[in-house]
Amino acid sequence: MSSVSAVSTSALYGGAAGRRVTVRDIAAAKERHEKWPMVTAYDAMTARVFDEAGIPVLLVGDSAAMVVYGYDSTLPVTVDDLIPLTAAVVRGSSRAMVVADLPFGSYQASPQQALETAARFMKEAGAHAVKLEGGHRVLPQVEMLVSAGIPVMAHLGLTPQSVNAFGGYRVQGRGQAGDELMADAKALEHAGAFAVVLECVPSDLAARVTTSLSIPTVGIGAGPCTDAQVLVWQDLMGLTPQPAKFVKKYFDLAGEMDRAVRAYADEVVSGVFPTPEHSYR
Repeated sequence: MSSVSAVSTSALYGGAAGRRVTVRDIAAAKERHEKWPMVTAYDAMTARVFDEAGIPVLLVGDSAAMVVYGYDSTLPVTVDDLIPLTAAVVRGSSRAMVVADLPFGSYQASPQQALETAARFMKEAGAHAVKLEGGHRVLPQVEMLVSAGIPVMAHLGLTPQSVNAFGGYRVQGRGQAGDELMADAKALEHAGAFAVVLECVPSDLAARVTTSLSIPTVGIGAGPCTDAQVLVWQDLMGLTPQPAKFVKKYFDLAGEMDRAVRAYADEVVSGVFPTPEHSYR
């Protein structure tokens, strides 16, 4: 078997570099019952840090609308906004699979629209896969993309692009809605999706979906039983002022940045910086 088509038997997280993670590697991790992390990234320098840390999948999320562009939801961000960010993440990484979000309004109209949008991300930005939101209503889009050779990550539960229809950011999949979500997940798998994100759904439902599918599930606010977890990097690093309940803050980056910039400013005002060490002769 050639190195191009070989499936890695090493751990997905932190595994050996040398080539990009592929959908076959992700499928193999599911078979090994191996959990793995996914993190968002929106620029080359951050992507390099996460890639070198061994993160196997980087998501250029439409969350960039909020954390990069300053909007209050994901809805305003455009394809033209996200393509340069995706290209930067691809350039800044060497091992991670880079997944690009298809933003609101760029794929819902038709399978052809979805293909044209996804093709731009693949050709112009070098993305390795795309992600889109929805269940049965986007099955034709998923089938079209997969038939064209574009790997698709699906997204169910709280789908932020539908926040207005949901009436806000609410837990999804309780009661009968759980059966509908399960049916959507199975249909997406049948349509060819290589993974499905489950956002803000009850833990027991996420566990049932995970055991029912042969493709991996990626949880965000879906409990501990999914195959993988994803967080927005600004959330986990402590930059977000009021993160969601499902976010765990692993570092106070906002506090560290505040202390650093104040120390810099104080040294500039007092004349301490720059010193001869930081000056040229």
